[in-house]
Amino acid sequence: MHWQTTRYSIDLARPRVMGIVNVTPDSFSDGGEHASSAAAIAHCERLVAEGADILDIGGESTRPGSPPLPLAEELARVLPVVRAALTLGVPVSVDTYKPQVMQAVLDLGADIINDVWALRQPGAAQAVARHGTCGVCLMHMHREPQTMQQAPMQGDVVPQVLSFLERSAQALQALEVQKARICIDPGIGFGKTVEQNFALLARQRALLAPGYPLVAGWSRKSSLGTVTGLPVHERAAASAVAAVLAVQQGAAVVRVHDVKETVAALAVWRATQEQMAH
Repeated sequence: MHWQTTRYSIDLARPRVMGIVNVTPDSFSDGGEHASSAAAIAHCERLVAEGADILDIGGESTRPGSPPLPLAEELARVLPVVRAALTLGVPVSVDTYKPQVMQAVLDLGADIINDVWALRQPGAAQAVARHGTCGVCLMHMHREPQTMQQAPMQGDVVPQVLSFLERSAQALQALEVQKARICIDPGIGFGKTVEQNFALLARQRALLAPGYPLVAGWSRKSSLGTVTGLPVHERAAASAVAAVLAVQQGAAVVRVHDVKETVAALAVWRATQEQMAH
């Protein structure tokens, strides 16, 4: 299976590591660390050196309770970093829900749009559909960042998430976006309880039924903190384990902060898989 993006057809025969670059002062796990363009660009270079297959650049925090960011500020944060990242030899994804930002980064040559709103904002799906080849990641989110953890989802989360992602992907294909351009993301932590998040991991293979590659984003999430008791900056090991489990359950891409640790963990997993295949 391949993920068609602007400049690359990404071979998903082996799981890919998407390195997170938050150009934000207020993200939940690394807010302010890469808030300047220079720091964010240096971070991009470091993640590629550590083995990131894809870079995912975001200018607006979507942590629970985060306020919306004005358009001009998001563009000012993101565009210089995207411009530099496009020279690093890996696909560049931009984490945004604003159609104007999507258009601007696609005009620069960005490869992937990664949207926590699954293109539900007016004009977003059209911005992606107008582009002939860019990749897109559609994520499930219950409610919106300001309120999602105040009233999490009810009931069995897996069929609800599957139904939403299937509908979102079909709506995009109705705009003539080819299936090969679309990945799905169950949205770990976005309006879900700890138990629901782990149900999505345990039963993740059910989400693969429609035939879209799956992106898993467990890195440093609060559910890992709940089960380990560890603060956000001490969750690298737990995050790497969650990434390996997600890959074991069929994830094609893992979106992570700790690239070096995840790449090493997946190397151990892959060596074991090769022996099992003998």
